[in-house]
Amino acid sequence: MSANENPSSPARSSAHSRTGMVTSPHALATQAGVDVLSKGGNAIEAAIATVAALCVTYPHFCGWGGDVLMLVADAQGVVQSISGIGQAAQNVAGYSGTIPVRGPRAALTTAGAADALGQAFEISRSAWGGKRSWSELLAPSIALAHEGFEISASERFWLDFRLPEASALGDVFAAFSDQGRVPPAGSVRKQPLLACALETLAERGARAMYDGQLARRIADGLAAAGSPLTREDLARTHAHVAAPLAVDYRGGTLLAHPPPTQGITTLQIMGVLERFDLSKVAQGSADHYHLLVEATKQAFLDRNRYVADPAFAQVPTERLLSKAHLDTLAARIQIDSALPWPQPFQTGDTVYVGAADAAGNAVSLLATVYYDWGSGVMAGDTGLVWHNRGASFSLDPKHPNCLAPGKRPFHTLNPGIYRKDGRTRMVYGTQGADGQPQTLAAVLTRLIDYEMDPLDALAQPRFLLGKTFSDARDSLKLEADVGPAVLEALALRGHTISTVDAHSPLMGHPGAIVLDALGGMRGAHDPRSDGYAIGCA
Repeated sequence: MSANENPSSPARSSAHSRTGMVTSPHALATQAGVDVLSKGGNAIEAAIATVAALCVTYPHFCGWGGDVLMLVADAQGVVQSISGIGQAAQNVAGYSGTIPVRGPRAALTTAGAADALGQAFEISRSAWGGKRSWSELLAPSIALAHEGFEISASERFWLDFRLPEASALGDVFAAFSDQGRVPPAGSVRKQPLLACALETLAERGARAMYDGQLARRIADGLAAAGSPLTREDLARTHAHVAAPLAVDYRGGTLLAHPPPTQGITTLQIMGVLERFDLSKVAQGSADHYHLLVEATKQAFLDRNRYVADPAFAQVPTERLLSKAHLDTLAARIQIDSALPWPQPFQTGDTVYVGAADAAGNAVSLLATVYYDWGSGVMAGDTGLVWHNRGASFSLDPKHPNCLAPGKRPFHTLNPGIYRKDGRTRMVYGTQGADGQPQTLAAVLTRLIDYEMDPLDALAQPRFLLGKTFSDARDSLKLEADVGPAVLEALALRGHTISTVDAHSPLMGHPGAIVLDALGGMRGAHDPRSDGYAIGCA
């Protein structure tokens, strides 16, 4: 496939396959993963190729200068979480007031993406029979960076959205704008500096991001920009591999990452909803949205109080997911009235990748640079956009997510897997920071409770509770196509309502692959995105 060639632009329908499938928010990236599966590769190998391509084609939402979280499930039922979360610099003196969200002082955590993908690659080789080389998996992304590709509608949207704050994104706008303007539709993006860095990464392996000549260039570039990160900080970066958290749902089990991610939050929301009989609630009705929103509120109150790096704070994970505690949260929900809000809101963007192969292996992955365009800082001459995940730390010494040397920040990423009857039945995830658990609750109820087709489930109207990029009100945002009757009914229950356009880019870009008991696969990516699910022939 030529780097400039768009795959056959499949119609907006769910993909079907029995031999393998990939979903991502960019068609070229999805195709890179499908090509790996078609050549006999496994789901981990396909996911690596896909996300590597996304780091080129979706630079506003993900990159090697950011983080990656993965759930990897083999056909025998072994599921592992890989948390590629960069840690804070050892020297974090001088931060006071609030941590800036842009600029070099926002680039205060290392990037965990490469080590997460590197550890996944080793699992593929040692336990999944993987045969593809690391350099082979990175080859499509290198070709895209060298040869170029048509700039996505999403990238152009976010460049335009950030024009008013271009001065805070100096490195990014110098590298990605057209002399300070949004490139016109149809423009081709080439990234020769990034291509050279990726060639080094392909040749020397994932740890080249943390040790050796490329790592020195990264650290020197960050230091020159004013970041507190050093070569020693990069060398200390390692992804964490652990068993996932779990909660029962409708006869199956939902799996998510442990803290410092909000995976526990998504599981709490679904655990609360398990206590309501949704078979008696119409999909898309005011009752449906009300239950989703009220369950979200209960879980967010726990999240904001407890979730942080467990190496630095006590996180009562077992209690928060206990049946007794979920019963208590569910009992607080009144079907005819809304709990008053607001609570603090987290912003951020990311990309979702799901992959499944014919052997029954599956991967659910999210990659991020936190805010669109991350810190706005490029790491020297490497072409790498550095993330700003460290901006999510608190400077309140009493807060569990308080900034400390070597600490991992609270993380919004939480890709998921649903297992039932001893098999992986679904992989799913979304972008959207605070919106992630909310979007996942809406999507999961539609897929599991209402048994909707993946594309239909992803295309349905969604909601966001609290502030967004474009609306600072602590209201319940709903897409306009929920309909006037639903809006009126929710307002009568005490929700402060505001509407956004149908299929708004602010509502995230979830993806999902559903696997049936006979090995068939159906998948889709949000029609709000530039991506697709593509199945192997």
